[in-house]
Amino acid sequence: MLYILTSFLFLIGLFGIITQRNLIKIIISISIVENAVNMFLVIAGYRNNGIAPILTSEADKAVITAQSVDPFPQAMVITSIVIGLSVLALMVAISLRLYHTYGTYNIDEIIKKQKERS
Repeated sequence: MLYILTSFLFLIGLFGIITQRNLIKIIISISIVENAVNMFLVIAGYRNNGIAPILTSEADKAVITAQSVDPFPQAMVITSIVIGLSVLALMVAISLRLYHTYGTYNIDEIIKKQKERS
């Protein structure tokens, strides 16, 4: 069920990226896609009735490997969140610069004004 939810969220974001002509709406759609991928990675590493992957003694090693949740997707998601935040800041900065240069967030208008300048 959760995989269907993340797939649906991913498709909503992808639809927004493809169909929207406003830069702000495209940035929001990219953020939705990023969050859907992060949710998918967290769900992929989840295990029902799982325990934290913390090794306290050598005797716990077999129990930890058999019952713990996978920490690798969680680490990937944390890294992805940090990278995604910096990419989001860069996209917003570029879109603000385009707005100050062309006076609009519409991609078609920006392309038309760019062709007029050339």
